[in-house]
Amino acid sequence: MENGDLPYLSATELSGLIKSKEVSPVEAVEAYLDRIDRLDPTLHAYITVTRDEALQAARESEQALARGEYRGPMHGIPVAEKDQAYTKGIRTTIGSLFYKDFVPDIDATVIEKLRSAGAILLGKLNLAEFGTTGTVQPYGTALNPWNLEYHTTGSSTGAAAGTSGFLCATSLGEDTGGSIRGPAAACGLVGLRPSWGRVSRYGVRPGVWSMDHMGPMSRTVEDCAMTMQAIAGHDPKAPYTWNTPVPDYRAALSGDIKGLKVGVVKEVTDGEMIHPEVHEVVMKAVGVLGELGASVEEISIPLSAEAWTILGPIRIEAPLQYKDFLQNRLQEIGHDNQIAYLVNSILPAQYYYKAQKLRTILRNQVIEALEKVDVWVMPTSGATAGKIAPPGTPINRIDSPEKAPFVGKGSATLVTAMASVSSTPAISVPCGFNSQNLPVGLQIGGRNYDESTVLNVAYAYEQATPWHTMRPPPPI
Repeated sequence: MENGDLPYLSATELSGLIKSKEVSPVEAVEAYLDRIDRLDPTLHAYITVTRDEALQAARESEQALARGEYRGPMHGIPVAEKDQAYTKGIRTTIGSLFYKDFVPDIDATVIEKLRSAGAILLGKLNLAEFGTTGTVQPYGTALNPWNLEYHTTGSSTGAAAGTSGFLCATSLGEDTGGSIRGPAAACGLVGLRPSWGRVSRYGVRPGVWSMDHMGPMSRTVEDCAMTMQAIAGHDPKAPYTWNTPVPDYRAALSGDIKGLKVGVVKEVTDGEMIHPEVHEVVMKAVGVLGELGASVEEISIPLSAEAWTILGPIRIEAPLQYKDFLQNRLQEIGHDNQIAYLVNSILPAQYYYKAQKLRTILRNQVIEALEKVDVWVMPTSGATAGKIAPPGTPINRIDSPEKAPFVGKGSATLVTAMASVSSTPAISVPCGFNSQNLPVGLQIGGRNYDESTVLNVAYAYEQATPWHTMRPPPPI
């Protein structure tokens, strides 16, 4: 196999070739670095490329294999991460010019875990400023590999562009209200938001503290499960991680969903936020789950369509993280964050407390619904990715006029906030394309700490359909 073909392998396929020594970690890293050199000036997926560190790590990885020291499936796999997690000796910008020279002296736990599993860090991926909007990107706007005139949604923009553009084998994003699942849907990827507390956030710069979560963004469900395996688990340095056993996520991918109960959330799926083309594609995907033996029924989660409204006042946590900049250097903050942070910082306290009460009600509704079904499904986004707007365009004007009715409550067209507000796991898996050949995502959610079932349903669907085998058009 030519080195130039290696990036087109799934991480799982590459893992097998590295284990059998048919491909060396050095060859894999060099192949990805070559693509980064050629394509990243267009895609803007990376803020920092750690070329020298990656090549050195690849050489050490190859030597370890020669000594028989195989660390597991992630050994030698070239990965990248949203530039929100601290990396020792490597700058961490959080997508902000305020941190353009910030070099941490620690690794975030997720980075430690990736390194311990044998993964090789290619670099730090682009993101929206502070990880809290989708359109403000001081280090350049990441482009959607499926159509370079379109954005990737936010805020894990570089993880979406880099992974779907074959500039890394798999990646880490961060999801607050949908910043893993939304970009995954927009770019034809698999993106998992784990249960809150399943993955350590130690060393991850917060946006909205009570909802932020790191998780994998990958090209296949098995790649996603493999990446999740490497980062999951209790962390003594992070008191909000749960000390519960981590299952074998790849072993759970049987593809057998016969008899499983799937609930279609009617308030969202049939709601006004969903574009007709997206609705059609998603309902066809739901039909495939039925053909695979699942029992499909409509369910009601009354507050599900209001999840973004509930999340809104909770976003007051974001300006509190950056209050010094807000008070003293306001004009240096991007326009969207200026407006969002100023509005949230003057909200009366009772709004925040009311939102927390509604959050508890919604969480209870989700838990009650999952007593009747094994997973819920809905679209990941009400519409596909929008065109990139001129600089300075307000966030509520980023999509084309024909999409305006479907730019619903909250972050553009995303309908991902229910899992965020309820702190439960959810995944986006590609399920087709609209009439403009832009990807559509099916969102699957499940019970707390039951990522295994969520992954297996996604895997069953993926294996029965061709979407994960498709590539963006040239030049990608």
